[in-house]
Amino acid sequence: MNLFRKLFTTALFLSILAQVCLSQETVTPKLIWEINKIDLGTILEEQGPQVAEFRFTHTQDSLFWIERVWTDCGCTTVTYTEDTLNVGEEGVLQISYDPSASAGFFSRMVVVKGNLMDTQDTLYLEGTAVPFPQDPDIDYPNQQLGFGFRQQKVNMGDVFTNEPKIKNVEFFNFTGETLYPDSLRTFGPDYIQLRLKQDSVQANERGLIQVIYSGADKNDLGFFEDPVQFSWSDSLVVQWDVIANVFEYFPAFAKEDLGVVPNLSISPKEIDLKEISAGQKKNETVTLTNKGQKVLEIRKIQGNCDCLKMTMSKMEINPGESVDLHLEFDPAGRQGIDQRNIYIFSNDPLNPVQLVVLKSRIK
Repeated sequence: MNLFRKLFTTALFLSILAQVCLSQETVTPKLIWEINKIDLGTILEEQGPQVAEFRFTHTQDSLFWIERVWTDCGCTTVTYTEDTLNVGEEGVLQISYDPSASAGFFSRMVVVKGNLMDTQDTLYLEGTAVPFPQDPDIDYPNQQLGFGFRQQKVNMGDVFTNEPKIKNVEFFNFTGETLYPDSLRTFGPDYIQLRLKQDSVQANERGLIQVIYSGADKNDLGFFEDPVQFSWSDSLVVQWDVIANVFEYFPAFAKEDLGVVPNLSISPKEIDLKEISAGQKKNETVTLTNKGQKVLEIRKIQGNCDCLKMTMSKMEINPGESVDLHLEFDPAGRQGIDQRNIYIFSNDPLNPVQLVVLKSRIK
């Protein structure tokens, strides 16, 4: 009898636990936010407070209103819909951020609490605040024809093929002219576009140029450095060097497809030539194997030096097949410890870019 009671109690407990877990899994959120994080991008201090707007929809049958909003910084102020909402009605919450409160990257958190149980959501506001320079000549040392920049080159970082990468570059207008967006002309590759963000930039003011880099339109992979010229008049032509690492984008896939997708295995990944002569070319072989169940496509092989030559008999590798990559290294004109990098781009979604290292000591 005691055993029966124990078994019954255990079964009842497991049943209740399963119902609780099921109810937790099927809970419908009471507020549906269009987005819960907004990136304001680069904000110049002189632009003043910037406002981000979050919209939500009330989904429950009960009446809803916002009871309270917390912020984690005095640099943000919040206004929101104070009306009582019925099911299906929308509300708005606006967050104003003061860029004079800090410098550099910021991430602010806002907690919204409603009158109904479990209606407490968190919103995020991000961006980069740039204080006004005390001495523009020092803060913007790279000057061309009256335009001052912090850096000589624009580094876009990693750019993927699924969507354009956008970066805001600040500059100081040392010229005596007023700059307007519709007067900006760009001379360079089509996959790099420039836009002036402000309606105008007066003399001795700062501006933001938006650099838009399309990895899909680039139609190539790897590291690139492109010259881009722009001007507001025939006498004010400025040149930038825009650098970027372009990678192919692969969407997420199901766990059960893990063993099906192309899978590139490389052997060896590191070759040590030890001590070699500068007058002697060296040849090595690396084996590429497809351990997946779909055809592996080698998109590109890129070395970090013209001293490397890389050849393969074919660029598509069938499941279970291996193909040799032949490397020729010419150390002429080099001396001392040396390292060459070979980047292999493929349609392996887990490791779309892999590295082979070639080391040597050149005498």
